[in-house]
Amino acid sequence: MTTIRTKDRTEIFYKDWGSGQPVVFCHGWPLNADSWEDQMLFLAARGYRCIAPDRRGFGRSGQPWSGYDFDTFTDDLATLIDALDLKEVCLVGFSMGGGDVARYIGRHGTARVAKAALIAAIPPQMLKTAANPGGVDRAALDGIRDSVRADRSQHMKDVARACYGAGVSQGTLDWFWLMAVQASLKATFDSIAAFSETDFTEDLKRFDVPTLILHGDEDALVPIGATSLRAAELIATARLKVYEGAPHGICTTHKDRANADLLAHLKS
Repeated sequence: MTTIRTKDRTEIFYKDWGSGQPVVFCHGWPLNADSWEDQMLFLAARGYRCIAPDRRGFGRSGQPWSGYDFDTFTDDLATLIDALDLKEVCLVGFSMGGGDVARYIGRHGTARVAKAALIAAIPPQMLKTAANPGGVDRAALDGIRDSVRADRSQHMKDVARACYGAGVSQGTLDWFWLMAVQASLKATFDSIAAFSETDFTEDLKRFDVPTLILHGDEDALVPIGATSLRAAELIATARLKVYEGAPHGICTTHKDRANADLLAHLKS
């Protein structure tokens, strides 16, 4: 397997397909790099080097007890980008992975980054606050924690249905579940606080590269009003495209459209 080691000796697995300008994909919770296969196959066949790591605690990466916060996640990502000496990178994040993109730019800058894309992403913040009234109630987030504790396997089956909405195959739902249960329970649980409570507002203000934002307006997991609509206002270089009637998992349910939009963004 292709892996790198972080400063705390955690092994990070990554997929590396194709050649050309690098596109680095950051996956959502509680998935892994395999969730990007439709985008990676499409773009690698069109002259791009597609790289997707499994976040620490997820997929084939190491499962340490600690480090499930966005400063650590993005330091891991920086270690990968530096180790591979990637330049002119397009950073792409889905859902929780959008937090990786935002905090990477906020923490490490854009010296190695040419473009960014946020897809159904969590920034600037998921949690409902006085400054973010359209966010998710803390009680609902506590309910996720309780459900994961009580029956993680069934919880992931329920999340799969909410992610993709009606009309997807049983195979797609099973695929989501299989990725989800490969993750460490500790990583799965700790990441709920990370993806829901982290405020990326200041990170988004540091974006100085062309940024594509894609989001479905019927996303039941990451409300567009609290996230992408606000992100588009905070990122001076952002271009927002709303997929009408689309659920959270648009990289799968609307993959042809998402792939075309990503390709156009890379070529622009």
